[in-house]
Amino acid sequence: MIEIIKSGLYSTVQDLGRSGFAHLGVPVSGVMDQFSAKLANEIIGNHINAAVIEMTLIGGVFKFNCDTCIAITGADMVPKLNGLAVSTYKPIKIDKGDVVSFSASKHGCRTYIAVSGGIKTAKVLNSRSLFKSVTTEGSLKNDDMLSIDEQNLELKEAYSKIKNQRFDQSILEVFTGPEFDSLSPEQQKSMLSSEFTISNLNNRMGYQLIEHIDNNLNPIITSAVLPGTVQLTPGGKLIILMRDAQTTGGYPRVLQLSDQAINLLAQKKTGDKVTFSLITMNQF
Repeated sequence: MIEIIKSGLYSTVQDLGRSGFAHLGVPVSGVMDQFSAKLANEIIGNHINAAVIEMTLIGGVFKFNCDTCIAITGADMVPKLNGLAVSTYKPIKIDKGDVVSFSASKHGCRTYIAVSGGIKTAKVLNSRSLFKSVTTEGSLKNDDMLSIDEQNLELKEAYSKIKNQRFDQSILEVFTGPEFDSLSPEQQKSMLSSEFTISNLNNRMGYQLIEHIDNNLNPIITSAVLPGTVQLTPGGKLIILMRDAQTTGGYPRVLQLSDQAINLLAQKKTGDKVTFSLITMNQF
């Protein structure tokens, strides 16, 4: 078991999400930065869909009540094992009674803890991902207990050279959305050449950008949206939908982020800058 001594600002259990239920209005959910979460699982030999702990901006404190092995990836939240600094992006042997703690992020937004065998919380609609409207709880709380398998493993040498420098990237690769061609050439140019700032309205549902685009488009009939869909509001604001977003929307869908861009945006926070770069068929 893992005892949640301090849950941090906003920590959840996530896997790669629940697909196949959009027709019921159920969001995909799942880890915000799939690249980092998959890497954490791969480092310790888990299946890439094993459930992990996702922490946002400020990490928590976790006591392990059995032997296991963990890997930490994503944002740098200054991890410590029993009060001593510990490396990220490599396997870490955990003994019964060990305490792993985190602080505020120094770089990036979201940190992932993979545990050997994965977090064993209940599956709902084929996923362990927490989402309040689907699961009993939407986030971890102090004194929660998470089930894991006891693992007494011989650590193998495994180390990832991928570091957090990728979080410094600000270019989000995008495809055109269904309503992109309804924009004027001037609007398209403005959107693809401007730098945008992430507002304080950002969470697992979506990121709203501060700057605006002149918008004279009419609302659309409620249509399907996905994580990564970029909507243009009547007021000219751009909203980028994320993992917990609704499954339909009525704002024009002007762009669609690539999977890589969603992972990158998941590590951005209020005040960070981003630009859009259009992917063309010639790039495939």
